[in-house]
Amino acid sequence: MNLQPKDELTEQEVAKGLRKVVWDGLFSEAMTTLTGGAFIIAMALLLDANNLQLGLIAALPTMVNMFQLISVWLVRQFNNRRAITVICSLLARFPLVLVGLVPILFPGYLTLELLIPVLFFYYLSGAIAGASWNSWMKDLIPDNQLGAFFGRRSSLMQTLNVVLSLLLALGLDFMKDFYPGWELQSYGAMFVLAGVSGIIGSSMLATTPEPKKIMPRENIFVMLRRPLRDPNFRRLLVFNSAWVFAVNIASPFFNVFMMKSMGLPLSYIIGFTILSQVSSILTIRVWGKFADRYSNKTIIAIGAPLYIICLLAWCFVGIYTSLWPNLLLLGLIHILMGLSNAGINLSLTNIGLKLAPTADAIIYLSAKNIITAVFSALAPLAGGLLADYFTGRHLKVEAELGGPRWTKSLHIIELQDWNFLFLFGALLGFLAVNLLGKVKEQGEVEKDVVVRIMRSSLRNNLKDNFVTGSLMNGYTQLKDVFRRKFF
Repeated sequence: MNLQPKDELTEQEVAKGLRKVVWDGLFSEAMTTLTGGAFIIAMALLLDANNLQLGLIAALPTMVNMFQLISVWLVRQFNNRRAITVICSLLARFPLVLVGLVPILFPGYLTLELLIPVLFFYYLSGAIAGASWNSWMKDLIPDNQLGAFFGRRSSLMQTLNVVLSLLLALGLDFMKDFYPGWELQSYGAMFVLAGVSGIIGSSMLATTPEPKKIMPRENIFVMLRRPLRDPNFRRLLVFNSAWVFAVNIASPFFNVFMMKSMGLPLSYIIGFTILSQVSSILTIRVWGKFADRYSNKTIIAIGAPLYIICLLAWCFVGIYTSLWPNLLLLGLIHILMGLSNAGINLSLTNIGLKLAPTADAIIYLSAKNIITAVFSALAPLAGGLLADYFTGRHLKVEAELGGPRWTKSLHIIELQDWNFLFLFGALLGFLAVNLLGKVKEQGEVEKDVVVRIMRSSLRNNLKDNFVTGSLMNGYTQLKDVFRRKFF
């Protein structure tokens, strides 16, 4: 197979390549769904993981981004981003098949001491592939289509995530209730399927064209100082680092809280995840269009405060004696988190691509990923340690109203164990948002103006685009992707 880049790409080659990128995204999403989120947490708890180990598992996907210097060196050495991406992604995905076979063929031999190193290698190889992939996509996708393309791609991936997550959760709950002795083997089968799916996705990338680009053979550390000397990009790094630390000190423990403290079955937890995913699906294209039109910074300024409110709302989960009020609150939180995360994550990716000079894209993006990875990895570890510290501690706030013959008590809030983490994350998120104003982006529009425009747009198109249109459109496009002939 010829993996060499081409001097020039035709419009037809670019269009075909973008379809391949969508196809790879779907297979990669299936792989990620099968090995991540609530499923990897449930598997770790089944293997008796403690809070620090749970924090380490949550930290691994971002911790390994610190090794993206390897990707920069490889790209500079060989000037072939497609080959690096494909080879490293294959190296990441084969071990998933091998570790998945352990509980199937050798029951009782799978331990956290084996699983965590395999996950580390999986994420490490994926991070090296991801850095070269980002630079490759920077040159393949036209700048004026970044938001719309990734919005469409993310929408399709999340639609697949919703369907697959629900089927897996129902299947795992069934196995837990009726065949508990086969529960770990079920997770092993998921890892095997994940590895196979990822390998197929890599084959899609192998046939995606790459525009040729020659990187200068400078000293790698001299090159990495370049984005740090760019004042505006440096301000973006400061905000992004502060934001991911605030988010990741709390978010990895949402599922742990629901499983351990509330005792919710996996199907309930995945149901809430689906609510969040559907919320993202219904809004991510709107976020993408508005980001292209009004700036990514503005979208972040709208979504970040909403996410902070969600973190604060987690502090109230579990304070009701009845289950249903807690479930309703969890449902609302997940809907708003999906909506805000769709805009924040899309815009954080796009603003990095936009502020990075084309000639130094991989250097700027790698510096961004490496620096933010440090804070993103430290946050879950700090969260695990804080969770241990707050175990057994609580803070209760009540109001009491009384009269001559009666007394009425109102249970306002009760913080215990994990809830302290959520409050801490919200406070850090508030501090991080104040750093966003220093970042400058070409074409940015005041947040209040965009909010008014978005409110008007949503009001005028709510029925067609959000109630029925977007759901049917997401399903139809997902079906069309699988029907297309890519070869």
